[in-house]
Amino acid sequence: MPYLKIQINQPISQEKSKALMVAASKQLSIDLDKPERYLMVELTTNPTMLLGGTDNPAAYLELKSINLPVGQTKNLSQSLTLLLEDELEILPSRIYIEFSDVKGGFWGWNGSTF
Repeated sequence: MPYLKIQINQPISQEKSKALMVAASKQLSIDLDKPERYLMVELTTNPTMLLGGTDNPAAYLELKSINLPVGQTKNLSQSLTLLLEDELEILPSRIYIEFSDVKGGFWGWNGSTF
């Protein structure tokens, strides 16, 4: 049920893309205490994106989940930022993250909703 969308304004190899998605999925499973089998990660590379008027490496992430506690978003922000900094050398000041708490009735899966 958690969905993480990562957009980075630089090209990366297929191997690096897969490694980043696997690492993000594992990290979110731990951070959210949710089974990894329900996590979805999407990665978009090389869209045209400016931050602060420059096209230096930057990222925009969206994390949506059912019952995402507001008190947990700071830790999630730190964890995801560190992941992108370690894996892609994107400066923390060049990463935006949007968090969305979704009600179970508004999240469909397997022909039904949560």
